[in-house]
Amino acid sequence: MAKKLSADGTLFAVTIGLVFFGLVMLYSASAVVADAAHRSSYFFLIKQSLWATIGLLVMSVLMRVDYRRLRQPVLVYGFLFLSVAFLIAVLFSPPLKNAHRWLRLGLLSFQPSEMAKLSLVLAVAYFFDQKRERIDDFFAALFLPLVVTVFLAFLVLIEPDFGTAACLLFVGFCLFFVAGSPFRYLAGLAAAAAPLMYLLIVRVDYRRDRLLTFLDPFEDPLGRGFQIIQSLIAVGTGGFLGAGFMRSRQKMFYLPEPHTDFIFSVIGEELGLLGALAVLGTFMVILWRGVVIARRAPDFFGSLLASGLTALIVGQALINLSVSLGLLPTTGIPLPFISAGGSSLVTSLAAIGLLLGISQHAR
Repeated sequence: MAKKLSADGTLFAVTIGLVFFGLVMLYSASAVVADAAHRSSYFFLIKQSLWATIGLLVMSVLMRVDYRRLRQPVLVYGFLFLSVAFLIAVLFSPPLKNAHRWLRLGLLSFQPSEMAKLSLVLAVAYFFDQKRERIDDFFAALFLPLVVTVFLAFLVLIEPDFGTAACLLFVGFCLFFVAGSPFRYLAGLAAAAAPLMYLLIVRVDYRRDRLLTFLDPFEDPLGRGFQIIQSLIAVGTGGFLGAGFMRSRQKMFYLPEPHTDFIFSVIGEELGLLGALAVLGTFMVILWRGVVIARRAPDFFGSLLASGLTALIVGQALINLSVSLGLLPTTGIPLPFISAGGSSLVTSLAAIGLLLGISQHAR
């Protein structure tokens, strides 16, 4: 029987620690760029601090909400409809860097794709919970979650944002697996997705260039390979203990986007292998606590919801770290809690808030 507990203290502590660590490292990574572009070295720090305040407030509210209330159809379908509406609306917004990813509402701007991540986890968890007893029936239990996952990923893909679309598919696949979908269906979906992913990468010029750059960045060291080479130089020169806080050289206009996609490279250079492993270890703690919360959840819906939220946060972290280390092609996926970006930060803290809410119930 479920009982009311206190929120998971370990998960709460590491999350707060990551947020403040992220603000410190964001200032270090962005100070020079911010001063040159905005005439204030604190520009990105102030902006991120405001989003962190909003995100922590959202987290504190969601951790006090009984997650079982989210199982109401009006909330699930309402949030899903709102996410789809924003994803369609953003396609008609002014482009930024040849992509339609940002939607402005008055003084605020956000990425609807971040909302889609939470919407996907909630909707798929709800659909599987409703059809748990018929999980072997593809059309009864798997068809609707599959349609929702693919449709949301498609809307994000045409922004275009291949990295986030792939992230949505990854989280959806994780939920299919945790829900107990038969292996033949999982294998069939993977086999069907493989040729499509191949076409989306090889037949699109800039994605093909990213793949070729990943395979051999030194073929064009001053062009396509410049970014990843500078990232590897930053990580490699950090050594065991690093060059010291604020003493990165690669962030001095060598490493593109040092405060967003490649902030882990700055961490590796300034804090060394020890700091990089500490960051990786922190996300492994989040994975551990997320799995514990999912296993102890009092019902199937709570278990799926916790699994999806954990996969969302840890999956993005591992992708970002892999890109910085040259283990994956560049994707544009931020490092949760640390990379600059208000939408990502608020979404990650909202996910933690929901996890903390689930952790207060156990069977």
